[in-house]
Amino acid sequence: MISPARLLLFLAAFPCALAQIGDRSDKAGEVQKSLVPADKIPPAPALTPEQALKSFTVAPGFKLELAATEPLVQEPVAIAFAPDGRMFVVEMRGYMPDLDGNGEDLPTGRVSALTDTDGDGRYDRATIFADNLVLPRAIAFAGDGVLVGAPPELIFFRDTDGDGKADTREIVATDYGVRVDPKRPHLANPERAPNSLLWAFDNWIYSAAYTKKFRRVNGAWETAPTTFRGQWGLTQDDAGRLYYGSNSDFLRVDVIFADYLGRNPNYPRLAGTNVNGADNQLVWPARVNPGINRGYRPEMLRDGKLKEFTAACGWWIYRGDLLPELAGNLFVAEPSGNFVRRAVLKSENGTVRGRNAYADEQREFIASTDERFRPVSFATGPDGALYIVDLYRGVLQHRISLTSYLRKQSEDRGLNDPQHLGRIYRVVPDGRPAPRVGRIAAVKLAQWVEKLSHPNAWWRETAQRVLVEARDPALTGAVRAVALHGSLAQGRVHALAVLDGAGALDRATVLGALKDESPLVRAAGLRLAERFLPAGLSDELVQRMAVMTRDESAEVVLQAVLSLGQASVRTLDQENARVVREQAANPFLGDAFLSGLKGRELVVLEEIAGDRRAWPVDDANGNKLVTGLARGLVASRDGSVTERIITMAGEALAAGASKRAVALLDGLIPTAGMSRRPIMVEKQPPGWSALEKNATAKARLDRLKDVVVWPGKPGVATIAATAPLTPAQAVRFEQGRTLFAAVCSACHQANGRGLEGLAPPLLDSEWVLGTPERTVRIVLNGVRGPITVLGKVHTGDMPGFGAALNDEQIASILTYVRREWGHTAAPVEPALVAGIRSATAGHTDAWSPEELNLLR
Repeated sequence: MISPARLLLFLAAFPCALAQIGDRSDKAGEVQKSLVPADKIPPAPALTPEQALKSFTVAPGFKLELAATEPLVQEPVAIAFAPDGRMFVVEMRGYMPDLDGNGEDLPTGRVSALTDTDGDGRYDRATIFADNLVLPRAIAFAGDGVLVGAPPELIFFRDTDGDGKADTREIVATDYGVRVDPKRPHLANPERAPNSLLWAFDNWIYSAAYTKKFRRVNGAWETAPTTFRGQWGLTQDDAGRLYYGSNSDFLRVDVIFADYLGRNPNYPRLAGTNVNGADNQLVWPARVNPGINRGYRPEMLRDGKLKEFTAACGWWIYRGDLLPELAGNLFVAEPSGNFVRRAVLKSENGTVRGRNAYADEQREFIASTDERFRPVSFATGPDGALYIVDLYRGVLQHRISLTSYLRKQSEDRGLNDPQHLGRIYRVVPDGRPAPRVGRIAAVKLAQWVEKLSHPNAWWRETAQRVLVEARDPALTGAVRAVALHGSLAQGRVHALAVLDGAGALDRATVLGALKDESPLVRAAGLRLAERFLPAGLSDELVQRMAVMTRDESAEVVLQAVLSLGQASVRTLDQENARVVREQAANPFLGDAFLSGLKGRELVVLEEIAGDRRAWPVDDANGNKLVTGLARGLVASRDGSVTERIITMAGEALAAGASKRAVALLDGLIPTAGMSRRPIMVEKQPPGWSALEKNATAKARLDRLKDVVVWPGKPGVATIAATAPLTPAQAVRFEQGRTLFAAVCSACHQANGRGLEGLAPPLLDSEWVLGTPERTVRIVLNGVRGPITVLGKVHTGDMPGFGAALNDEQIASILTYVRREWGHTAAPVEPALVAGIRSATAGHTDAWSPEELNLLR
């Protein structure tokens, strides 16, 4: 086995035969030539903060004010407000000191605490709270300290003597990204390291680009797994839905919390998380944008300006009270295009859609003509203002993907200097006075209870955290009163979260929440009702939850179906199935239902098939659910269950229910993302011959020719038994497990299912299970998208790891993925990797799928 410490020694840099690492993604013969004439590119000098203010175009009704500038803040990337009003700023002072990243590994990063001593809204004093950090990037308050992400560590800092400086540090995690190493640039990608610590409604702290969550209970840190989300930025709305995205994808949302969709292993790709909520990716900058990494590609620019998102980051839902016009809107930074997007979100039919608030006018909320305006994150302050963190620098692109074109742009126009600037702006109303943060007087513990109903989410969230951590039983009654009778629906939700986090939640309060007038509270009540499950059908709580599947709110109905899946009450399954059929406009309701059916799918399917009065055989919505049930059952790869589904199809056809028969067969046919590996049954299933005599059914059976097989089936080759791994191969398999977790799982996920918008699945992938001649080449040199995996097209590129991993390590990873998750493909030997590495030594570019498909 390879220890984590030794693993870091294995990961070497990518030697690049081209001028810059980013050039490796170019197509053969691609010319890097500026599409914007030099005389059309305005100068980009470093402006003073006051000059920079004049460069902005701001949407009517709003204005920008300076909250902090250099030298108080330098290279800021994230901020958080302390309960006393201080602004804590994460300063990534070591980011790209020059175009080669020299000195990036030095501990020059820090966290500063800023104070507005005179209350004028402009921070004027800074105290270094924690320093000697390498590229810090995330911050959150917890307990009596501050949680800071500085790869590879997540560190809990405390100031125990009250001097404003951290004097203790506790390591919470050692895998919070990878430490930067100038000699191994591909090892640590700052754009994809964990970031954006978020205290969520469930009292766990989540991060973007990370697969763990944390909480502090009774002074000790706890860790649990979660789903990888996004690239740089993570936020939540009042319903607790998480929002994120990637550099070219400005709106992804978990309409369903990911934990639900992972509870039924028979459905590895249920929908509802990582949902694309954007109508398009078009953007409208205020200046020409030749200084983007691939500005030489025509599809990147429109009239010299950025056409679509290329560096989206910093996702933030505004939930303050100073700017009511912006309440519930999503804000996204685009530092390459020098603007801030405001997206209006609309919840409808159980999902979320977002649209640029100024799309019709083809402009953005805030746009600058200053090329050095680099917004990267946001925060809502205690004053209710929206704060914008501006990295303010000329060079934005990290060297890990910098192209020769952009390097020349930066050199020719002097973008690398000056360094160590930075601004923090706040958005306030134009034409009416705005409060200032200043110093906030100490709030007594009991006073935080009333803050749960504050119209500004900063106060509500801070109150939730403080009260959960205090766990004071003397305040339980007051918090419960807010949960049941508070004046603000959002406040009642936060009060419920406090009771849950403090271990003081009771059934009576949950029942009260289920009857609340606000769908926001009812949905929260349903989630918390799960704490008291499973329970029988006679239980009052379960009965109330069942009624809510008929709620007037689509979001409540969705949550009711999800939560009842935790109850595992079989007699409710049929009723929930009918809800799914009747509310087909709710796009994720069916998957929500299927996610909670683990072990009961066949029973439900047989009940539907046997009750044709309640389930008309020609009903399209009902048959869609039949197909979904069959699809999950076949995913179990149980031959007897597959045989039963085919038998049911034959019985339906014999009864004249051809549409029901076809719906059952459709569930067996592999679709995009499903396995195409054969399922062995003992003999030809009853009804197969009769189905072959029906033209529509036979068309389905033809597509199952190599999927459902039995001994002696005509036209099907004999399936060879899987050879066991040799001792050496078994050792390699375990080494591969460790390497996969460190190198591959962030994108492809630990379960091999991949991540929509980021990486295709490896589970049952024809690329993984096909000839290793292709997969070895992909790992060595990478592959350029688009690439089709399991019938679904995935865009984006995968980098090569040939210089980072040796032959033994590559063979180990590939052996692991070819034998994990039920796979039975042959292991890969180091000699094969060595031979391919030698034979393709002159190939420095990533492979195309077309080239790889020539290998059989």
